[in-house]
This record gives sequence, C-alpha cells and structure tokens, in this order.
Amino acid sequence: MSLLKKMAIFKFAIIFVIATFNFANAKDLLNVIGNVSVTTQFKTLQKPFWTEKIPDASGGDIKVNFKGWNEMGLKGPEGLRLLMKGQTQVASFQLGHVSGEHPINDTTDLAGMSPTIDDFWKVTQSFRPTLEKFYEDNFGVKILTMQSFQAQILYCRDPLKSLADMKGRKVRSSGVSQSDFLSAIGASAIPMSFTEVQQGLQKGVIDCAITGTLGGYSAKWWEGAKYLYTLPINFAAGVTAVNIKAWNSMDPKNRKVIEDRIKAHEKAMWDLNRSEGEMGILCNTTGPCPEGKPGGMKRVDPSQADMKLLKKIMLETVLPRWAKRCGSACAKQFNDTIGKVTGLSAPTS
Repeated sequence: MSLLKKMAIFKFAIIFVIATFNFANAKDLLNVIGNVSVTTQFKTLQKPFWTEKIPDASGGDIKVNFKGWNEMGLKGPEGLRLLMKGQTQVASFQLGHVSGEHPINDTTDLAGMSPTIDDFWKVTQSFRPTLEKFYEDNFGVKILTMQSFQAQILYCRDPLKSLADMKGRKVRSSGVSQSDFLSAIGASAIPMSFTEVQQGLQKGVIDCAITGTLGGYSAKWWEGAKYLYTLPINFAAGVTAVNIKAWNSMDPKNRKVIEDRIKAHEKAMWDLNRSEGEMGILCNTTGPCPEGKPGGMKRVDPSQADMKLLKKIMLETVLPRWAKRCGSACAKQFNDTIGKVTGLSAPTS
C-alpha cells in the first residue's frame, strides 16, 4: 500500500474517532462515504439524505458522519476495501473503479453496451440479484442502491471529428471496460483519479478524459478541454453499500428507517441522471446552463458510423475481453440475465 493511501486511511480513522465522540448519544452511528462532492447528485440528493432525512426520520437515534470520498483524500476504489474491513459502515463507489480486482463489477456497464440511460437501467435491474449475492457471499457487504451518473463522454484538448481522430491520444479512463474500448480505437488509457483530471488536461499530461456530461462541467474540465465529443460510452455504474455486520448490529427500528426510504432515494438518483444528460452538454458548451456560466466548449456529436463502430468494438473487443477476465461462470450469468434484455451473448469458453 502506498504512503498516500495509508495517509488517507489514517485520516479517515481520525474522522471516525471524532464522529464517535461527537455522536456518543446516538443509538446508531454511521460513517458514510459519499460520492465525489462536486456532483449535483452528492449535493442535492446524497448529502441531505444521509445528514438530514435519515437522522430526522429516526428521531435522532441515527447519527451520520458523511463525507465525499474526494473530501477524505481518497481516490475512489478505497470505499469497497474500507467497507469489507468494517472501517466504515456505508460507502458509495463506482463499480468501474474496482473492476480490475473483480471483473464482475464491469458487467452492467460495459463500454458500448447501453445506447441510452433507459437501456442501462434495464441491464442494471436484470443483473442486480446476481451482483447482490456476489457482494454478500464474497465481501460481507449488502448493496443498498445501484445508481450511476450521466452518459460518460469524451472531453478533449484538441479538435476531433470522429473516433478515428482518437488514435494516439492519452485518455483518462476509470475502468477496465473503458480501457478496452480506448485500446481498440488506438488510444492509450491513463489511470487518473477524478480530482487530478482538471490539472492533467490543463498541463497536457493527458489529451482527453472520460466522465459524465455534468460531472465534468462541475469539476471545470472545460478549463483544459475545449472539445466535447458526446458519444455515450457508458454510464459510470455505482453502488451504495453497507457492511453486513454493521447493518445487522443496528437497532431493527433504525434499519427499517433506512429500508423504508432507500428505494425512493435510489429512484431520485436515476431521475436526476435522466434530466441532467443533455443539461450537462449544454453547460459545457453554449448553454443555457442552470448551474452557472457555460463552459464554451465546442460540441461534437457522433456520426451514425461512429455509433455503429462503438457497438462493433463492444461485440468484438470489450465483451470477449471482459468474459475472459470474469470467467465462464460469470459469462453464463451475463447470458442468463443481461443477455435476455439486450440480445447479447458473451463467450463462455
């Protein structure tokens, strides 16, 4: 483990101790790691849900110490590890961030698989029971919500007209599936945390970066990237999950407080993403933008040829490589669930 990761986990432990002292009178104290704090999902939904709605609904029996993972000095993948170790009770994280260690995490959000967020929702629901069981059996973790962000698109420094123009470019990616897609178009995938991207684009360390339509605007990626290529690569699938031992140790009445409200919270995140897809593109480009001043990027929409090429790459490169990493049993699970709603078939040998 690197020194920076050790320092981040130590910082989290200090926050945990302080929170425990401050909330000593609560029946249940929850340390909750939220998503990246610059997003509207974090600000308008996650933060008020955990810091206001849940404590209020419990009559003060539940107290929550809530921080976005970036606010804690984390890179993103640490949420699952901290959950498994019981060093936090609840955490939100992107599945792509932990897909290198556990390829099953890429299953619902393979690059090029879902043309729209409604397609992605159907895929997610079909595979959800399988992923829930895997997490409980292998990690001791219970999935509370499955969510995402807006369509993941390309922010680039230099002009581009099609996917062919991506050849040779260095591109920040956030998962193995995205990396497979980039390699197939001749680009180089560069692992980089979300919080480092803005500076990386400005300094030319990377040529392009992939993230959601509104997330990139909120993080001011338009200060370094001038061209927005709106090809929907995938949707940054994520989960909010709880350590099962911590969950079972809670007062049953307090568990019910969360259970009774978590589905509506999850639906609100999906609804927000649907409304923010085109808004994010407008905010990055010419507006109008309800979130602030438009970023002034040049919008470049994909051609039908590039949409077909994305699907071809998914079928010939992304899906077979994922199936090989995940194994034949995993590929069969894909075929029995996602395959039935998409018509796709992953190779099982």
